[in-house]
Amino acid sequence: MELVTSVLGSLLADVGRHLYGFISSGIRNSRLYFNDLEKEMKLLTDLRNNVEMEGELVTIIEATEWLKQVEGIEHEVSLIQEAVAANHEKCCGGFLNCCLHRRQLAKGFKEVKRLEEEGFSLLAANRIPKSAEYIPTAPIEDQATATQNLAKIMNLLNDDGVRRIGVWGMGGVGKTTLIKNLNNKLRNASSAQPFRIVIWVTVSQELDLKKIQTQIAERLDLGLIMNGSNRTVAGRLFQRLEQEKFLLILDDVWEGIDLDALGVPQPEVHAGCKIILTSRRFDVCREMKTDIEVKMDVLNHEEAWKLFCQNAGEVATLKHIKPLAAGVAGECAGLPLAIIIMGTSMRGKTRVELWKDALNELRRSVPYNIEGIEDKVYKPLKWSYDSLQGESIKSCFLYCSLFPEDFSIQISELVQCWLAEGFINEQQNCEDVKNRGIALIENLKDCCLLEHGDHKDTVKMHDVVRDVAKWIASTLEDGSKSLVESGVGLGQVSEVELSKPLKRVSFMFNKITRLPEHAIGCSEASTLLLQGNLPLQEVPEGFLLGFQALRVLNMSGTQIQRLPSSILQLAQLRALLLKGCLRLVELPPLGSLCRLQVLDCSATLINELPEGMEQLKKLRELNLSRTIHLKTIQAEVIAGLSSLEVLDMTDSEYKWGVKGKVEEGQASFEELECLEKLIDLSIRLESTSCPALEDVNWMNKLNRFLFHMGSTTHEIHKETEHDGRQVILRGLDLSGKQIGWSITNASSLLLDRCKGLDHLLEAITIKSMKSAVGCFSCLKALTIMNSGSRLRPTGGYGARCDLLPNLEEIHLCGLTRLVTISELTSQLGLRFSKLRVMEVTWCPKLKYLLSYGGFIRTLKNLEEIKVRSCNNLDELFIPSSRRTSAPEPVLPKLRVMELDNLPKLTSLFREESLPQLEKLVVTECNLLKKLPITLQSACSMKEIKGEVEWWNELEWADDAIRLSLQHHFNS
Repeated sequence: MELVTSVLGSLLADVGRHLYGFISSGIRNSRLYFNDLEKEMKLLTDLRNNVEMEGELVTIIEATEWLKQVEGIEHEVSLIQEAVAANHEKCCGGFLNCCLHRRQLAKGFKEVKRLEEEGFSLLAANRIPKSAEYIPTAPIEDQATATQNLAKIMNLLNDDGVRRIGVWGMGGVGKTTLIKNLNNKLRNASSAQPFRIVIWVTVSQELDLKKIQTQIAERLDLGLIMNGSNRTVAGRLFQRLEQEKFLLILDDVWEGIDLDALGVPQPEVHAGCKIILTSRRFDVCREMKTDIEVKMDVLNHEEAWKLFCQNAGEVATLKHIKPLAAGVAGECAGLPLAIIIMGTSMRGKTRVELWKDALNELRRSVPYNIEGIEDKVYKPLKWSYDSLQGESIKSCFLYCSLFPEDFSIQISELVQCWLAEGFINEQQNCEDVKNRGIALIENLKDCCLLEHGDHKDTVKMHDVVRDVAKWIASTLEDGSKSLVESGVGLGQVSEVELSKPLKRVSFMFNKITRLPEHAIGCSEASTLLLQGNLPLQEVPEGFLLGFQALRVLNMSGTQIQRLPSSILQLAQLRALLLKGCLRLVELPPLGSLCRLQVLDCSATLINELPEGMEQLKKLRELNLSRTIHLKTIQAEVIAGLSSLEVLDMTDSEYKWGVKGKVEEGQASFEELECLEKLIDLSIRLESTSCPALEDVNWMNKLNRFLFHMGSTTHEIHKETEHDGRQVILRGLDLSGKQIGWSITNASSLLLDRCKGLDHLLEAITIKSMKSAVGCFSCLKALTIMNSGSRLRPTGGYGARCDLLPNLEEIHLCGLTRLVTISELTSQLGLRFSKLRVMEVTWCPKLKYLLSYGGFIRTLKNLEEIKVRSCNNLDELFIPSSRRTSAPEPVLPKLRVMELDNLPKLTSLFREESLPQLEKLVVTECNLLKKLPITLQSACSMKEIKGEVEWWNELEWADDAIRLSLQHHFNS
């Protein structure tokens, strides 16, 4: 009553003084204050009713006192309302607020808000929802992969070191289904489960914090707290959640969510909570700082077929339908969403014609005309495309659909095309272009729109994603439509299809024998892909005249013998790709292609470069690798390519010699110095006139290089991770030769069939002791092949320090006099402190790999050992005579061991265990009866391969070890 008395007293006392002021603005403002007061009072009344309905809550002293205060303020506000009603016809329009003191209204408003907050706190402290609400969903018991992921996440929930878990994968792989099954599993769990409450929230593509807050509040049975600003609601949610042990599931997250703005305690601060989020984008997991990410992949063949049959019913297993049903299921490529939609759509259809039509439509990569396939499969996947930031990355994605289904695309080729099309800024140098291309690819991978290819440095599209990309391209109205007939067995080109407005055309990997003789109106097309059409022998003169806007022309892997002169009219051409045209003998003069940036003539039969080549002032990449007939390069031709950044002549027949020692009119090694932008160079040097590389300063600017000196061979050697700066010496006599530059600057060195290797090693050792040469710290991979030299120190010389301190890989093959690698270590002082890979093959006198305990006490970083066809090897590692104790394990990080055709091998170690071994392959090692594996180290094993007879005859210190490893063994 004090409040009302105070308010009314002020009204009467101040009516005259404030009358005119309120007429102008007071009426409006006071009315707003009064309306707000009524609104908040209504909320407080609802809150009071909820508190009274809480049963035992009203007996709490705090609640009883609160209810009394609410009753008092309710009475006072009702008096104000009565006063307003009684004076409805007075004071300038009849509203009491014309003379109502705003300060007093604010006081009443503040009191109502205070009681609201106390009421929310009372309710929050007393509401205990069930731990988890049941959510209807499809079961995953028949999906082994999903079941394993579910078990993995359940284990992570019990790991105190994991607070945030990200579940990610492409749309339609069943992320939501998996987490719904997790939710229900937690609901049915015993009271020992780690969370008092599980909160499920659907986020959606358009982030709406208010909507998320509402879902959380409703789950907490606190719908009333949603009145107020986001910040106010966040504070109320935080106050409630910090009292609980809870799991928050955020499903379908498209961008990072600010937990503070949401009102959710940070998991790292509030130990009682964890967060699981699902997303199509890996970068969202990064932004949300997840501790563990679980990748959801598509189903394997067996799982996919089971799921398809569940949805299609018995018809899928009928004898005359099953082959077609298997084809339809296969076209879904393991994507659960597509499998469910297609299976359901075909349920009960027994006519063969319907199944054939469905399979045909799917193989044509167009939306099958059935209810749901476009709306429920294509459009949901298109959301990932729509969320890509920028038109260039969208164009990069759509470009990948030009390649055949399930095709592994070379990243380097893809980036070349993207650059030529203008998706990547051509002002950048080749290194930056490559980096940009890889960044775009990784972005698309993170969005599950691309995936790893089947080979190194390749990517591919999931079949359904490719179908969606083609569908998107077909719906675009910006002139970007594509004609994609790649990998479908096409025998000839459709002139009708080519006559349509097209931006890109792909006929790659078909069986096309001939192309149209005349020009076809394809004047807007910027890409024409014809590679992989092996029967194609000729490109007619008139055909290319219809493609005046071409930027990319790829005819690799065809049998064309020459290019038509009409190619010279393609003034916009940026990339001309002719790789693997094994019958291509000559090229026309290319000088008029003034915008050409990439020319790939690798593995062709050309014997000289075309006329006018030096006029290609914008040419950035020239690939002449494996041109085994290229013996002539005219002087000044290469030097005229002022923009050249990449010159690849790996395994080319042309040998670069120094000026004065090459035939007159031929290009010399000194010409390369004119290429100021050159950063990547792979060439063969004439060994008889090889330049002193130590004196060639310009080569220090190269990011990558390969220098091949000596005889030519097409023998495939082991590639390493460090071949970016490689020197290959073949068939040379190294006695007295200076190759210090090679070891000093190369990251990879290969010595094959070289004589005098022992003299070279001794010379290097002596030089290191007599001069300031020191160690060769750049070398990370060393390969020595086919040598009869002894590698042990002669004349008592041995390096005083490790000359190869950063060596990570060593590959030895065909060393006929090698008894132990310790010979090489003592010669060069090697400690192998960073060695990760050791591979030894065809060394007939090898007795053991290494001795340990002297200056090599441990190979602490060695991860892989591969030993093959060493007939005298009886032990891998032996302790040296200086070893006095057994401190740390010699091979603490060894993960992979492969042993093949070692007939005398009886022991791996005398006193050693392999604590981290994951994969063991043993073939034709019949005398090896014991493995250095303990019961503890057996826990890390994932795979064992070998003959069944060998496995059955192994001797074990404890039979429990064999039992623990049995399920990992595959014959």
